Amino acid sequence: MTPEIQILTINITCMAVGYLLIYPQAVSRGLVALGLADLGVSMVALATAAALFMGSGVTFTLIAIPLNWFGFSLITLILMEAALFPWFARRHGIWPGEDD
Repeated sequence: MTPEIQILTINITCMAVGYLLIYPQAVSRGLVALGLADLGVSMVALATAAALFMGSGVTFTLIAIPLNWFGFSLITLILMEAALFPWFARRHGIWPGEDD
C-alpha cells in the first residue's frame, strides 16, 4: 500500500467514525461540542499519520505537488470535511438559513 493510500485510509476511517458515530451525538449538545468533537477526530487522524510517517522523509504527491506527511494529511482531511460537512449539517438542521 502506498503512503498516500495509507493516509487516505486513516482519514476515511476517522471521518466515517466521526460522521456516523461521534458527531450525531455531539450535535445534540450544541455547535461548540460538535466543533470540539471534530477537532478531536482530526487530531486522531493527524496523530496516526504522524506516528507512521514523522521523521521518515517520505514525500507525498498531491496532484503533482510534493508534500510532507503533515501537508498531505491536512489538505486531504480538509477536502474530505468540505465534502461531508454540508451533507451532515443539512441532515441535522444546522446549515445556515435552515429554519427547523
